[in-house]
Amino acid sequence: MLEVVLIVVFLAILFDISNGYNDAANAIATVVSTRVLKPAQAVLLAGGLNVLGAFMTTAVAKTIGKGVVDPNAVTEGVVAAALVAGFVWNTMMTRLGLPVSASHALIGGLIGASVSHGGLIILNFQGLTKIFLSLLLSPVVGILFGYLFMRFILAACRNLSTSTVNKYFGKLQIISASFMAFSHGSNDAQKVMGIITLSLVSGGFLHSVEVPFWVILACALAMGVGTTFGGWKVIKTMGVSMLKLEPVHGFAAETSATVVILGASCFGLPVSTTHVIATAIMGVGSTKRLTAVRWGIGKKIINAWIFTLPVCSVVAWLIYKVLHLMLG
Repeated sequence: MLEVVLIVVFLAILFDISNGYNDAANAIATVVSTRVLKPAQAVLLAGGLNVLGAFMTTAVAKTIGKGVVDPNAVTEGVVAAALVAGFVWNTMMTRLGLPVSASHALIGGLIGASVSHGGLIILNFQGLTKIFLSLLLSPVVGILFGYLFMRFILAACRNLSTSTVNKYFGKLQIISASFMAFSHGSNDAQKVMGIITLSLVSGGFLHSVEVPFWVILACALAMGVGTTFGGWKVIKTMGVSMLKLEPVHGFAAETSATVVILGASCFGLPVSTTHVIATAIMGVGSTKRLTAVRWGIGKKIINAWIFTLPVCSVVAWLIYKVLHLMLG
């Protein structure tokens, strides 16, 4: 039994690294594209703050650990299937340069594997309702906050020259990028903490969904390592291809997204940091003119978002069936 749990922990760490690798763009795409920081400086800053953010709270981890499925009704095989499905999807999308929601991948995989194991009856529909609402509403809040905050900045700086605005916001963007990286760690790293804790409960090593310190540390470091590697194709998509950014735009998008993500983390709500920062960038860009945002790129990103949860659910369902047949 211990060997199986160790395999699950290993898979969870791999998933966390792939999450950080794809989501590096969330924290550094804007600050790199505006040339406020060099790429190496940006990834090291983001990686370190991702680790710190993961220690902020475990509220999201507890939501994932018991909000998707009954912890006592799943097996390590269910958790392993969910992690493998999510890892494969994250890796594929990163290679294609598409930012995706690791939250959708993980939750979709957990739903699919759980249904494959015990049917719909073991799902926690009340918890899933809360999770889905936060996942669906956060991008809407992100684009709204981004648009309104950018309008506020434009009004406040209307008498200043463009060069003066970019000079000051170039410095401020380092702060906003730091908070964005911290908020990313505070929400995304916790999802895998919840998955590992779920596995420990199902294996009898824990009696309740309380996250051990070693789990927090392992997930924090894995997220930080993944972010430090940086998925450069995704960073290009987020920071260059979708919208031509200046420091003031980067600051507005990062600050708006940080407010949404930290607020969600405090309430234990899992949100897609990818969705929030991407829609915040769209909201900021819309203040220039609607055509400033390259909606063709945005459409590809949104299509990847739409397919993430159902594809990972189906893949995890199949993986669990294969594992069940192989292991009896």
